[in-house]
Amino acid sequence: MGEEGTEGTVYLLCLAASSGVPLFCRSSRGGAPARQQLPFSVIGSLNGVHMFGQNLEVQLSSARTEDTTVVLVVGLEELTNIRNVERLKKELRASYHLIDSFLGDSELIGDLTQCVDCVVPPEGSLLQEALSGFAEAAGTAFGSLVVSGRVVAATESWWRLGTPEAVLLPWLVGSLPPQAARDYPVYLPHGSPTVPHRLLTLTLLPGLELCLLCGPRPPLSQLDPQLLDRWWQPVLEPLRACVPLGPRALPAGFPLHMDILGLLLLHLELKRCLFTVEPSGDQEPSPEQRRRLLRSFYTLATATHFPPEPGSPEEKVEDAAQRTQVPRACYLVSGPEEPGTGWRLVALQSGPRRLLLLLSAQSPIHAMRGLATHTLHALTPLL
Repeated sequence: MGEEGTEGTVYLLCLAASSGVPLFCRSSRGGAPARQQLPFSVIGSLNGVHMFGQNLEVQLSSARTEDTTVVLVVGLEELTNIRNVERLKKELRASYHLIDSFLGDSELIGDLTQCVDCVVPPEGSLLQEALSGFAEAAGTAFGSLVVSGRVVAATESWWRLGTPEAVLLPWLVGSLPPQAARDYPVYLPHGSPTVPHRLLTLTLLPGLELCLLCGPRPPLSQLDPQLLDRWWQPVLEPLRACVPLGPRALPAGFPLHMDILGLLLLHLELKRCLFTVEPSGDQEPSPEQRRRLLRSFYTLATATHFPPEPGSPEEKVEDAAQRTQVPRACYLVSGPEEPGTGWRLVALQSGPRRLLLLLSAQSPIHAMRGLATHTLHALTPLL
């Protein structure tokens, strides 16, 4: 697989490792899907780079020029031992919407944090009870409510899904075009990489979907309107309150300081997160810029200041020995530090929670940690 950026266009190219036959090519320009294709000469060159490195028993991870970056990624064994290229190309089309959403300017952040994007519904306990009852009546332990690719509520078994499927399943649902019902085959990268499960989705309200993960049963026809009405009609108003939660993540009227332009709250043990750039939406920067700023700051803070969680596979012995010396907060000023200029970003870690805030230029630097501490305290009951 390869990725190339030229004049703002990003290409994702997947080649058969043995033959160099192109399996698919997707492109994105300015954060939106594009229809541009790589010339055959470029595809041939990418394959030549791959084969040259392979013959020398060298794995090439990236190559750069002034305006181009080529990245090679090793795929699953099933994608390297291809028996029927044309059949595989046809099967891969089911993934195009998901792939395009990763290339574009997504409103989600689970791809970076490996935490499930969530929202906080105003009456979560009622929705949780209805979801658990419906899933049991349908004969599966795996159920969730998803709005715009974010999880509103889920059964205990759904939350126990491993990474990355817990992140990918709602993301997939959010990337697909609207449809009243679906019976969608999915492979679980961690739990079942070779045997497909069925992802059943039912649209309860525009943008709000009920998702069930199951085996051969139940058939989609078994989820009839009478069964749906029995469990969901009594909670119709709480369901309606969930529809606008997608980009906002937080309940309407939740008090946030006026200087907050965006926030990312992660629960590192539960692997869930809240991400929004909706506060003070009439101010600069734009929502797209806010998302980019918070994503970049998350990458910087995680790589530089905050250690892996205790017991995680990334933690080394020396990291565990030095954990008492690591910071619990950091901040960054993007642009000049003069009052009223530049964006402020602050990160704070407390126990299993990590909070990142994007603040307006008017926010005083000396007050950022206090503001972050107060905001984290207010958000803690939600996640």
